Amino acid sequence: MGGDYGPGIIVKGAVSAAREFQTEVLLVGDETLIRRELKGLDCSRAHIEVIGASESIGMSEGLRSFRKKGKSSIRIGTQLVKEKRADAFVSNGNTGAVVYISKKVLGAIEGVERPSLALLVPSLNGSTLLTDVGANANCKPQHLEQFAQMGRIFMESVMGLERPRVALMSIGEEGGKGNDLTRDVYERLTAAPLNFIGNIEGRDLYSGKADVIVSDGFTGNVALKTSEGVLDSFARMARVEIMKNVFAKLGFLLMKRHLKKLFKRVDYSEYGGAHLLGINGVCIIGHGRSNPVAVKNAIRLAKDYVTNQVQEKIHAEVLRGTHELRGAEV
Repeated sequence: MGGDYGPGIIVKGAVSAAREFQTEVLLVGDETLIRRELKGLDCSRAHIEVIGASESIGMSEGLRSFRKKGKSSIRIGTQLVKEKRADAFVSNGNTGAVVYISKKVLGAIEGVERPSLALLVPSLNGSTLLTDVGANANCKPQHLEQFAQMGRIFMESVMGLERPRVALMSIGEEGGKGNDLTRDVYERLTAAPLNFIGNIEGRDLYSGKADVIVSDGFTGNVALKTSEGVLDSFARMARVEIMKNVFAKLGFLLMKRHLKKLFKRVDYSEYGGAHLLGINGVCIIGHGRSNPVAVKNAIRLAKDYVTNQVQEKIHAEVLRGTHELRGAEV
């Protein structure tokens, strides 16, 4: 029921995922609306089950609604994961609601104060994990330190990287640059058992200089959406310029296949969604303005995480690190 375009886009992407990835999808929400959308789609070879939810949380609603609406599609969806009736929860709805309710229903991994929304973005030499991208607008230094540790575990366990390079997003590369939060975090990450390479700036988001980029959710979300806007605007300006000149049109035709590959790499719909790290369950949060392709890829991402036991690996590593830290303190 979430997202900017209502259930139609979600249902279409879910059906595509069920057919293409041979996975069962539980659609939670207004049964009447969902079944109406399903009627217009080819659901052959698609394992779809509809589960009714009498309430939904709008994209602009706040904490009061998160608490009050006990029969919302988000709460019922996370409850299905808790009860082991589903392996993962995927939502394109209100990020704040998904984070709050997931933490309440599924609980956080022992030792984790704040779950972090982590997104793999393309870089010049592979992928970079940006964390946090919107779950926590206001953070304390210890929260960012935990984001860094969970990001390191993710890249080691999931991506197979040894000693991934961890960087802190700031307004300058020097350690003294930034606000009180980033300066404090810089000192913490320097002392932590991480391959910390220092500060990087927003321009390095896709450069591949770091394997993990740590940020508070406000800064990370602004950086991500700014880059999406730049890419979208650039594509529009390029189309306008190409149409002005016959030689430009000819050049475009010659480069079209390669440009398609390039824009596919940086298209947000190819990301699928962001993983909510630090909770007891797989939770993927997609972009609010996702199209059916993005919804389909978010479900693919969830299936991949379950199949590769990503949650179990992160859980085990976080617990091990917490116990080692407690032992060192004693």
